[in-house]
Amino acid sequence: MLSTKDYSTLTRDELVSEEKKLKSQRVMTALFIGFLVGIALWSATHKGFILPVILVGASFLIGYRHSQSLKGIQAEISRRDTVR
Repeated sequence: MLSTKDYSTLTRDELVSEEKKLKSQRVMTALFIGFLVGIALWSATHKGFILPVILVGASFLIGYRHSQSLKGIQAEISRRDTVR
């Protein structure tokens, strides 16, 4: 999830496979983000400040990277479909 791939070098079948993999990881990513936000809320209510800020920032970063990877794959697939 944190590695960046050049999707223009993959074949269409590999792109579809990668898209399915990312879509199946969507639930696990959401659970992990929820876990991080839960820890941040617990820490904020127990007189913490730095840890909640770091955890919320990390959860936004993880969600953003995941959505951008999925959008990149979908854009490459649609670009190849319009070329044909």
